[in-house]
Amino acid sequence: MKLLLLVIVLFLFNPIVESQQPTYLSHACLNATTFAINSTYQANRDALLSSLSSNGTRASGFHNTTAGRSPDMVYGLFLCRGDLSTSVCRACVTFATTDISQRCPVDATAVVWYEECLLRYSDRNIFSVVTEAPTFLTYNSTQNVTQPERFKMLAGFMMNETARAANEITGGKKFATGEVFISALQKLYALAQCTPDLSVTDCDRCLESAIGYLPTGRLGGRFLNPSCNIRFEFYPFYNLTSAVAAPEETKQNKSNRIPVLFASLSAIFGLVLVSAFGFLLWRLRNNQGKENSEEIQLLDLVNEHTGESFSGENVGKSQEFPFFRLDTLHAATNHFSDDNKLGQGGFGPVYKGTLANGKEIAVKRLSRTSGQGLVEFKNEIVLIARLQHRNLVKLLGCCLEKNEKLLVYEFMPNGSLDVFLFDSSSAAQLDWQKRFSIIKGIARGILYLHEDSRLKIIHRDLKASNVLLDRNMNPKISDFGMARIFSEDKNEAITNRVVGTYGYMPPEYAMRGLFSIKSDVFSFGALLLEVVTGKKNNSYYFFENGESLLTSAWKLWSKGKGMDLIDQLLVPSCVASEVLKCIHIGLLCVQGDPADRPTMSSVVVMLASDTVPLPRPAEPTFPALRAIAEPAEPTSNDGVFSINEVTISNILPR
Repeated sequence: MKLLLLVIVLFLFNPIVESQQPTYLSHACLNATTFAINSTYQANRDALLSSLSSNGTRASGFHNTTAGRSPDMVYGLFLCRGDLSTSVCRACVTFATTDISQRCPVDATAVVWYEECLLRYSDRNIFSVVTEAPTFLTYNSTQNVTQPERFKMLAGFMMNETARAANEITGGKKFATGEVFISALQKLYALAQCTPDLSVTDCDRCLESAIGYLPTGRLGGRFLNPSCNIRFEFYPFYNLTSAVAAPEETKQNKSNRIPVLFASLSAIFGLVLVSAFGFLLWRLRNNQGKENSEEIQLLDLVNEHTGESFSGENVGKSQEFPFFRLDTLHAATNHFSDDNKLGQGGFGPVYKGTLANGKEIAVKRLSRTSGQGLVEFKNEIVLIARLQHRNLVKLLGCCLEKNEKLLVYEFMPNGSLDVFLFDSSSAAQLDWQKRFSIIKGIARGILYLHEDSRLKIIHRDLKASNVLLDRNMNPKISDFGMARIFSEDKNEAITNRVVGTYGYMPPEYAMRGLFSIKSDVFSFGALLLEVVTGKKNNSYYFFENGESLLTSAWKLWSKGKGMDLIDQLLVPSCVASEVLKCIHIGLLCVQGDPADRPTMSSVVVMLASDTVPLPRPAEPTFPALRAIAEPAEPTSNDGVFSINEVTISNILPR
C-alpha cells in the first residue's frame, strides 16, 4: 500500500513519464519529388537516417548532417524537445528513422513529428533555413476559456516572452518554457522552440508566425512546422525539473522562465496605479483650475479604461498602459527637438525619444490647433489600449500635463512600409519572402481587429504608410484615429464624414459613406497589390493609360499575364505560384460589391493554403477615383465636414 502511495505521489509531482515509445503527432510526405526503389538517393537517405540515429544522444538534442554527393545528396536533421533526457531523445530519433521510411517510402522530402522529437530529410539544403510549411495545428477542446480577454492578455504576454526567451539562447538549445497564473488557483504553461541552426532573426520570424496561428481562446493548443514549434496548456506538459535546470543550462538560460509573480502582482500593481490616477485627477481638478475641461475629460477616459473590469475582476490594465510624466518625455525627445522629429500627420508631429533606461519610443504630440487630432487621441486611448496583437503597434502610454496631449508608442526602427515599397533605393531590401510575410502579417492583424479581439473594429485607414516595420521587418498596423467599433450584431454603418485615403477606399464608402468590415478588406486588397507591384494605387492612374492599379492588375491577370505586374526587383526571389495567388486574392478583395469580397478569415486561410479553390474575380469598379486629382488636406475644424474629407498620415520612421 505504501509503495502504491509513493508511486501516486511521484506521478503527481512529475507528470512527465519518460517513455521509450514516442507519441506520434503527424507527418508529411512532400511527394512533389520521389525517388526510385534501390536508387542512389535511397541508399543515401538510408545512410543519413542511420547517422541521425547514432547521434541521438547529443546533449543539445539537435543534429543535422548530409549523406552522398550532388545530385543525390540528402540533407537531414532531428530536434528533440529541450526538457527531455538524452535517453528519451535517442529512443525517439531511433524510432523516427524507421517510422519515416515506412510512412514516406519513396518521397525525396519528408517530416514526421512526435511529442518528443521531430525528424526530417530533403533533397534540398534545409540547414539554417526557415521552413514554415507543412504545418500541424491542434487544440485540445472546442470549449473556450471562461475569461477570454483576461486570458488573451496574459497568454499573449506569456507566449511572446517565452518565444523571446527561446530565441535569445545562443550556443545551445533554442528552447524555453514559461508559466503564469491565470487565476489564483490556475496556471498556464507554455513552451517555445526553434531548431538551433536558425539565426536570431529567423527564429523570431518563425515563432511570431507560429503564435499567430495558435488558438489562444481555447483550453490549450500547439502549432508545429519544420523549423519551430510552440504550445500552451493548463497543465505542466513538460518536465518541470529539466526545464528549470537542464544540465547544460547557463546563467542566461535561467532567465528564460517568466516570473510567475507577474500575473499575481498585476492586480495589486493595477490598484496602486488606478489610485494614483485618481489622486492625479483630484489634484488637477482642485489645484490646477487653469487646465481646460477637455483635458480633465481625457484623464477621466484614461482612468476609466486603465482600470477596466473583465468578468468582475480587475486585471490591472494600467500595467500595460502607464501614464508618462511630461518632463520624462521632454528629456527623452530633447524637448521635442526638430532633430528628433520623425514626421507630421493629421494628428500632429511625431518624435523619436529614448528613455533613461535606453528604450526607444515614438511620441505623438497633439497639435493644439487640431480639433480632429483630439478625436483621434480619444480614439487611440479607447481602442489601442485594449488591443494586444503582434501585428498591431503597441501603445505604451500617454501624457496629459500642462495642456499637452501625448501618446507614447513602441519605436519602429524600419519606419513605414511605404518608404520601402515606393523608394527605389529601399525597395530592393524587400525580397519576395519578406513581402509575402508582410502580407500575411497584415492579414492576421486585420483578422484580429474584425473577429478575434473583444471588439469588432473597422480600421478605415489601412494603407502602406500606416503599416510600420519592426527591427525584423514584421508588420504592425498603426493609426487607429479613424477606427470605429461595431457591436457583435452590427455589420455596417453610414456616415456623412468620409475619412481615409483615396486609392484605399471602397466605392460604397467613398460615394455613399457606407462602411463595414468589407471596407477594410478592400483596403487590404489594394495594399496587397501595391506590395506585389511596388506601385501606388492612388497615383498609378496618372501615368498608366488613365487606369488605376486595380483595373490594370485585373486586365493583365485575366489575360494570363499576372506575372507582368510584379515589381522587377522581385524577379530573382519570387515564387510564381505565390505571386499569382496573392494577385488573385487581392483582386477578390477589391470587388465592387462588398458581398463578393471575402472575409479576412477566408483571406488568411487562402494565403496559408495552396489547395483552397479561389473564385474568379470580376473587374474592379471605382469611378470616383478618376475625379480626384490629389487627396484633400484634412480639415482643422471638427465641426465642418465634407463628403470628400480625407485624412493624410504620411509618418516617417518611428
